[in-house]
Amino acid sequence: MYIPKTGKHPYAQPIVPMINFRLTRHLWLFMAVAEEQNFGRAAKRLGMSQPPLSEQIQTLEAALKVKLFDRSRRGAHLTAAGAAILPAVRKFVEQMQQLELAVREAAAGQTGVLTIGAINSAMVDLLPPVLERLRARHPDVTVAVREIDSVEAVPMLRSGDIDLAFARLGGPGHEGIATVSLVEERLGVALPKVHSLAGKPRVRLASLADEDFVMFYRQVSPDYFDGLTAACKAAGFSPRILHEVRSVASQVAFVGCGQGIALVPAAFRKLAPDNVVVRPLQENITVVTMAMAWNEARPNVLVDQLRAELMAGRQPAARRTARGRQGAAALTPP
Repeated sequence: MYIPKTGKHPYAQPIVPMINFRLTRHLWLFMAVAEEQNFGRAAKRLGMSQPPLSEQIQTLEAALKVKLFDRSRRGAHLTAAGAAILPAVRKFVEQMQQLELAVREAAAGQTGVLTIGAINSAMVDLLPPVLERLRARHPDVTVAVREIDSVEAVPMLRSGDIDLAFARLGGPGHEGIATVSLVEERLGVALPKVHSLAGKPRVRLASLADEDFVMFYRQVSPDYFDGLTAACKAAGFSPRILHEVRSVASQVAFVGCGQGIALVPAAFRKLAPDNVVVRPLQENITVVTMAMAWNEARPNVLVDQLRAELMAGRQPAARRTARGRQGAAALTPP
């Protein structure tokens, strides 16, 4: 419905723009300077000279009526105002890139974009063959993959930032978010090869009471962190956490550097470096190492296609997993 600019229409409301959208490019330049913390390096990365970059940042500061950077010979550092808007600018730039991709694909006759959020291990092992099959059967679909932490999966599905998540999800259900456990594994312990327990085929959890632990940050996956510490307490001790990291690969790397031991999925023995061994625990504690999740309130044909592609060859494995976990404690790592 057309509303005259005179404001005489009974439903007319004065529109006061909060930001000049012709400054979209300036936000992109702002993000580059914020990440490089230096105008010279940012200009080189952007393929432009430094004076025009500085001028356009000044134009953005004038439009927003705030100072975004403290400039000095050592570089350019975000002010409090600059730091406050950076997360929103990053999200805005990502959405503009997705919009540009959608426009290009529409012009090329392609029919859709599927945005997947995945933890690092999913991108290394699970996703590549599935996406290869999906592209072979649906060449008109473009898949955009974003790296996420497990704790980010549900909020990003709710907001629509991603269509499908591959993460370590467990614990209580999330309303409106459907999940399917894809891989479950037995919990093990990563030890330096020279450790006194490294020669044992299985390790009792209680025997680790005096060790220094390398653990995930709790905020990456609270359910998993709390489950592991509860398992340790049930074995008679509280883990002494020396380092906190963001991935299983980092846990194993820290163990290899002699920084402690780590509770990890036993299957990681295949990826452990030569100076690290991974031994299963005597206790039968299983961990959900990968789950697929989607937002039921956002029907998406592309999500349905990828889910069908993934699950087509996994039913026997799923049945074996279901039988294998009977009577076992279940945790979900980040």
